[in-house]
Amino acid sequence: MSEKRNKCKWNESKYVHTAAGILKVYLSEAVLLLPALLVCIPVLILLTGSVMGRGELAGYLRPVLGEAEGYISWKLMPDYPTFENYKRLLLETPQFFVLFWNSIGMVAAILFGHLAIGVPAAWAFAAYEFPFRKWLLTVYVVLMLLPFQVTMLSSYLVLNGMGLMNTQKAVVLPAVFSTFPVFVCYGGFRQIPKEMLDSARIDGAGEALIFIRFALPLGKGGILSALVLGFLEYWNLMEQPLAFLEDKALWPLSLYLPEISWQQAGYAFAASVITLIPAVFVFLAGQDHLEKGIVYAGLKG
Repeated sequence: MSEKRNKCKWNESKYVHTAAGILKVYLSEAVLLLPALLVCIPVLILLTGSVMGRGELAGYLRPVLGEAEGYISWKLMPDYPTFENYKRLLLETPQFFVLFWNSIGMVAAILFGHLAIGVPAAWAFAAYEFPFRKWLLTVYVVLMLLPFQVTMLSSYLVLNGMGLMNTQKAVVLPAVFSTFPVFVCYGGFRQIPKEMLDSARIDGAGEALIFIRFALPLGKGGILSALVLGFLEYWNLMEQPLAFLEDKALWPLSLYLPEISWQQAGYAFAASVITLIPAVFVFLAGQDHLEKGIVYAGLKG
């Protein structure tokens, strides 16, 4: 009889702990869901504003524009949805596509440069021992932390001396030699066992073959993570083009939006949505590799 009572008490205690654990999980999810919804609110405003008519938008935005008193109001579902803003943007604004392809070309060139320069540099730091390796890597990390405002003058003097001002190369070349992809890829390459590399060398494999057959496949997570983060950063580039490009025909798409006045709010919302789509697509496609890259970046070499 006592054994049955003890068994019942144990089952009851187990049930209580299980129920408390489930409740704790739900509460944690609810607490995390609230800031996630707050983050999504600007995107929802963009989506709904892009399909609103000019008159409806003017009514909602009058307090912001100083034409009325009170607080701003907003609807997640427009009273009279329209795709006129997208029609005007995609069919009647050729300069939008010029800047769009400018962004595509510059971002593609920068990411190709990261693959050609940053990835081999990261492999050299991870696979080889040479004097002052750790000190040099520390310098790389410090350079990564410097904001653009600190290096803008020196970059301007160098680019002007090379005759590259007011060309897209003035934006691409400094970004190609960024230290961030080196830092991210370095963490991925450090996970490759050195014994495997030593065995390959004993079997007669050259350094180029080891890099192609071992480093690239096994360090794929860090490389793809660096590419995803690089795309998200350089797709939204603003300061460097403003500083180095005078001709607006050379500007990337990220500088097109500030040129839109408040009188074209719906048009601005539609342009923002179109600009956001590639970044969202790349983020969703590379989310798994992005998480691996964040883990690698937190590992010490």
